[in-house]
Amino acid sequence: MHLFIVPLRQAIVLFRKSLPAWMVLAAGLMVAAAPLRTAHATEAHLLIEADSGKVLEAENATYPWYPASLTKLMTAYVTLTAVKQGRITLDTLFTVSPTAAAQSPSKMGFRPGTQVTVDNALKMMMVKSANDMAYVLAEGVGGGSVDNFLAEMNATAQRLGMTQTSYVNPNGLPADGQITSARDLAILARAIIHDLPEYEYFVHIPSIRYGHRVTYNFNKLIGRFPGADGFKTGFICASGYNLVGSATQNGKRLIAVVLGASSGTMRAVRAAQMLERGFANNTLSWLRPALGTVDKLAPIAAAPPNLRDEMCGPKRKHPASDEDDDVAANTTATGAAVMSFLSTGLQPPALRPADLIAAAPAPSEPVIVYTGPTRTGAAIAAAAEADAARDAPPKARKRGKIAHAKRGGNAAPKTEVKSEAGAEPKSKHRASVTINPGKTAKPSAAKSDRTKGANARATRAKQAAAARAIKPKQAGNAKSEARQ
Repeated sequence: MHLFIVPLRQAIVLFRKSLPAWMVLAAGLMVAAAPLRTAHATEAHLLIEADSGKVLEAENATYPWYPASLTKLMTAYVTLTAVKQGRITLDTLFTVSPTAAAQSPSKMGFRPGTQVTVDNALKMMMVKSANDMAYVLAEGVGGGSVDNFLAEMNATAQRLGMTQTSYVNPNGLPADGQITSARDLAILARAIIHDLPEYEYFVHIPSIRYGHRVTYNFNKLIGRFPGADGFKTGFICASGYNLVGSATQNGKRLIAVVLGASSGTMRAVRAAQMLERGFANNTLSWLRPALGTVDKLAPIAAAPPNLRDEMCGPKRKHPASDEDDDVAANTTATGAAVMSFLSTGLQPPALRPADLIAAAPAPSEPVIVYTGPTRTGAAIAAAAEADAARDAPPKARKRGKIAHAKRGGNAAPKTEVKSEAGAEPKSKHRASVTINPGKTAKPSAAKSDRTKGANARATRAKQAAAARAIKPKQAGNAKSEARQ
């Protein structure tokens, strides 16, 4: 700081000679005098340049942390490396095992025996963060053994210099031995960019559609922050809300890592704030204290913090999950303004990072994913419809059939007719009646009178016939009594 402390007289002379130099000096004084910003005890932040690995910001960056679903970045890296090496292809079919199907959500929920391509499994894993698809990939690439895949994951971590990382499962579900750090995650993100550029598409898909269900990427930077182009989110109660994100502006790409944020929106806001500072301060970057490169950050020997009480304890109002959406989309006007800037590749100076993240994402067509072998053209849509029909619950299918029958003009269900007919007493006289299912049938007054008249005439006719039959019988009886 003593470099910036100069006598007032010299500062005045400097001002008179060169105004731009004075402005640089003032900026330097402000940077040096500003208190160092410290992260919350339960958060870790890191911002680096993707090309050089130069550290721009670092707070608790080497503190051990639970990666949660950020584990899937390594699962994707190992899988795509196998594709690049020719061991498998994106069209290779893997089968969902009972173990994969039994994984906890978030997941696709496919039944054991379902087949899915490597391409579709990767898309489902990276966008929906499907734990079952991570297991399917691990079993498939590992030759049927998840342990083989985990060994490859850990060997890759060591090769890349991720010295604080260890994996015990391929999806990041809670496990004591599943540990990483912001430093190691930034190293992995750089490796994905530099080693697998032809497959980088998988880390910035805005949304997917399976059947009739559309799932948007949990990474709220995608489609909102200008130039956002990666990577993934993660959450378990112990870790808090994690995010590895990246963005490119004016040919410069930055990587931001946030661990332990309080919500899905806050992790994106923190990342956006770091990215904004990183892109805005390039002209004064020489004034910052040198932090070296990401691989030179010194690891801290400690146990990872457990944020379960803060994230999932009784004080939290809503259940926490990686699908957290605690801030609703902004107004249409704000969203339209953001979209116009995004379309030109410029960042609106009036909007804060929080406003960008709260706005609706840029419109995009969901990528269709499906089960079964690779399809092209119209066959993709047909496969999606088949998946939707197969996965519909039985009750929904039954309701669909009933609705279809009603639209076709079929008669009302028999149960409704029986209930109405059973309410009326049986009559000895049959009558043909048209029943309206919506109303209880009532005989008209005229019809009732005609029925009464007919009954009366029939009664009188019977009485007359009986009388005629009685008279001859009485006469015969009299003759018989006289002969005796």
